[in-house]
Amino acid sequence: MSTSNTSSIDQALDPRAAAELREKRKKTIESSLAKRHRKEKTFRIFGFSAVIAGLFFVALLFGSILAKGLPAFWQSSMTVPVYFDPSIINAGPKPTQKAGESPAHYQERYIAWQTEMGMVDWDALIVNGLIAKDKALEAKRDDLTSLYTSSESYRLRDMVFADPSLIGKREEIKVLADANVDVWLAGNIDRSLPDDQQQLSPEVRQLADQLKAQGIINNTFNTNIFTSPDSRSSPATSGLAGAIMGSLFMMMIVILISIPIGVASAIYLEEFAPKNYITDIVEVNINNLAAVPSIVFGLLGASIFIGWMHMPLSAPLVGGLVLSLMTLPTVIITTRASLKAVPPSIRQAALGLGASRLQTVFHHVLPLALPGILTGAIIGVAQALGETAPLLLIGMSAFVASVPATPLDQSTALPVQIFLWQGNELRNFFEGRTAAAIIVLLAIMIGLNSLAIWLRKKFEVRW
Repeated sequence: MSTSNTSSIDQALDPRAAAELREKRKKTIESSLAKRHRKEKTFRIFGFSAVIAGLFFVALLFGSILAKGLPAFWQSSMTVPVYFDPSIINAGPKPTQKAGESPAHYQERYIAWQTEMGMVDWDALIVNGLIAKDKALEAKRDDLTSLYTSSESYRLRDMVFADPSLIGKREEIKVLADANVDVWLAGNIDRSLPDDQQQLSPEVRQLADQLKAQGIINNTFNTNIFTSPDSRSSPATSGLAGAIMGSLFMMMIVILISIPIGVASAIYLEEFAPKNYITDIVEVNINNLAAVPSIVFGLLGASIFIGWMHMPLSAPLVGGLVLSLMTLPTVIITTRASLKAVPPSIRQAALGLGASRLQTVFHHVLPLALPGILTGAIIGVAQALGETAPLLLIGMSAFVASVPATPLDQSTALPVQIFLWQGNELRNFFEGRTAAAIIVLLAIMIGLNSLAIWLRKKFEVRW
C-alpha cells in the first residue's frame, strides 16, 4: 500500500484510532527489523564460527604433523675418532696399472684388492674409536657394534676406496646410531615392556643410556634425510634424496609438456576456434576430464606408456607423462578463465587500431591474462606434485635404493615415499620420518603456491 493511500486511511479514522494504527505499524516494522537483524547476527556468528573451526582443524593438522615430524630432523649419533689402522686394513695399497700390463690383468688385480678390502673388519675401527673415548668400554666391546647402524662400516670402506691415503690417519667421523637405539633414547618405545618385547638386549639398552649420559651419543641434525636414498638394510640412514629427485624430474616433465600444450589449447579454444558443436564437445570433455579421479590416469598411463609403448617401469618419465595428462585439463580451464577476465574493450580497441587477430591476442590480451595463467599453471604443478594414486599404478611404489640420474632411471616420488614409510614394520622409528617427509612435501607445495601469489601480484594489471 502506498504512503498516500495510508495517509488517506489515517485521515478517515478518528485521531485516537489513527494513532493506535500508526503505533501498531511501528511495532510491526520494529519487530520485523529486529527479526532480520537477529538473523543477520546469527548468520555472522555461524560464518565466523565456521572460519574459526576451519582454522582450528588446519592448525590441529599442522600442529600434529610438526610435533611428530620436527624431532625426526634430529637423530642420535656419535662423533668417533676413527684411526684407519694399517694392521687392520691389511689389504695392501691400491693397485695401479703397470707399464705393459693388459687391462684385463690389471682389472683382475684390482678386483682381488677390492675383495680383500671387503673382508677387512671395518667395525673394529669404529669400536676402537669408541673405546678411545672411554677406556672402560673395552669390557663391552661386543655390545658396541649394536649401537650404530650397519651401513657405517661400509661407509668407512668406501672412504678408503675413494682415498687410500686415509690409511694410517685418524679422522673424526660422525657415526649414526642404530634405528632401534634412536627409538630407545628418544623415548618412542615403552621402557616398561619386558625384555622379550624389546628390540635391544638389556646390555645394549643400558650401554646406550650410559653413553647418552656421558655425552658420547648426542642428538644432531639429520642431514641424511635430504642426502640419502631409502634403505631397508640400514633404516637409520633412510632419506628422501631419491624421492626428491624423482619428484623434480616429474615436475620438469609436467612443466615442459602440460603447461605449453595446455596454454596453447586454451588460447586457441577461447580466441580462435569457431563456435560449433565440435568445439562444444571438446569443451565438455575437457571439463569432464578435470573431474576424473586421478587413479584413472594411472590406469591409462600403465596401459599406454608401459603396456603398449614399453617405457621403463617406475621411471620419472612415465610418471611425468601421466601427471601431465592429469594436469592438462586444469591448465586449460584456468587459462581460459584468465583470458575471459580480460575486458572485451581491449580486444575491440586493438582491432579498431588495425591490429590483426593474432597481434591482438599475443600483444594485448595475453600479457593482461598472464598473472592468472601463471597462477593456474603453478597450482596445477603443485597438485601434480602431491598425487600418489597414479604413481602407484605405474610401479613407482617399488623400493629403489638409489638416486636417479636421469628421468629414465628407476625412482620413487615424495608422496609414494610417504606411503611406503607409513607402512614400514619399524613403526616407532618411521612414524616420525613419515611426518618429516610430509613436512618436506608441504614446504615445497606451500612454496609453489606462494610463488603463484607473488607472480599474480607482480604481473597484475588493474583497469
